[in-house]
Amino acid sequence: MVGQSPLDPGESRTAVLLEPFVHQVGGHMSMMKYDEHTVCKPLVSQELSFYESLPLAMRQFTPQYKGIVSVHLKKDNLGNLTLIAGPSLQTESCGRLDNAIGDSSVTIWHKCKWAAGTSSEHTLVKWSHTQLTKTFKDSCPGKMLLRTDLQYRTDSLLEDANGNQPERNSYNPWGLHCHRQHLNRMSSKHNENKLHQFLLLENVVSKYSYPCILDLKMGTRQHGDDASEEKKARHIKKCEQSTSASLGVRICGMQVYQADTGHFLCKDKYYGRKLSPEGFRQTLRQFLCNGNHLRTDLLEPIILRLKALLSVIRKQSSYRFYSSSLLIIYDGQEHKENATPLDNHLHFQKTNCTTSHGTNHSRVDVRMIDFAHTTFKGSKCNHTTYDGPDHGYIFGLENLIKILQNISEGK
Repeated sequence: MVGQSPLDPGESRTAVLLEPFVHQVGGHMSMMKYDEHTVCKPLVSQELSFYESLPLAMRQFTPQYKGIVSVHLKKDNLGNLTLIAGPSLQTESCGRLDNAIGDSSVTIWHKCKWAAGTSSEHTLVKWSHTQLTKTFKDSCPGKMLLRTDLQYRTDSLLEDANGNQPERNSYNPWGLHCHRQHLNRMSSKHNENKLHQFLLLENVVSKYSYPCILDLKMGTRQHGDDASEEKKARHIKKCEQSTSASLGVRICGMQVYQADTGHFLCKDKYYGRKLSPEGFRQTLRQFLCNGNHLRTDLLEPIILRLKALLSVIRKQSSYRFYSSSLLIIYDGQEHKENATPLDNHLHFQKTNCTTSHGTNHSRVDVRMIDFAHTTFKGSKCNHTTYDGPDHGYIFGLENLIKILQNISEGK
């Protein structure tokens, strides 16, 4: 597949700020914003192989693959970490890339100051207020969502054993958490001359003013064929202790815009792992609630898109989408005819949102992401060849559709 340049060929090749992707709600690998319509992530050969041979029927359900860019790490004398991207690499594995990328030298940089903490778990990250303010203004035009204080401790991201965590965040901290960890790993494992290849992918939430995102880990099995026995056992245990085993799907992250507060409500993967099947259903309902009412106008278009995906997955023989995720996305900014006035003073309750019926369907999207452990017949990274479709993934999709249909019917 031909890589496409995210930059217009006519634009000057100036330095590009590689920012943390503020709408990353799940995963452990840092996703970064390259430009308004493009994100990038560290290249994994198995994922690249998937995008290169992507079946035509699946393209509407995956981000567009845009090419590859090479990046190396620099650290200045103050300890600031800087990512610099050079010309995109043309290799046999990635196919012919667009000349506009291949001939250009693009600098990607981002600085992050590290403040000493009492332990590695309490390392404090200080982000540039101006840069992040701009990022959120660009990502969420309109009402300002960003706190003045842009500092957080990693332990504040996790709920305690009783589920106590402030639910309303002015921003979703998960992407910043992943970005900090990724820069730390790169800095400790590699010297500055080490070149890293990054995949350039479509930013699937760029068209939304207030992107509400649900990240679902799909299937009853999460470990890849290449997993060690220790990793395999760890993933099997996670599946058995979560809704992955019972429903074939578990929540890995969520952000939903709350119209009554002007903030995003955020949940992370640790929250999702603890949910019972009933808790999963209630959280799915919570994802469709904007703080004032349940967005019933979204149910039919989401269900239709999931059914279309189910039909495609059933036809993909030999594919196994181990550890991949499914994103459900919609805009938290409603059409006026669907909106409930704020002066109704209806406040957010976990499961008690009132119902609002709309005549027009809001824009929704459903996308598969994260294919580092996906295998299929003919893959360069294939370890095992399977017959028939991915029944664990299908099981999860069928249950997801059934739960959404029950919510639609008021059950």
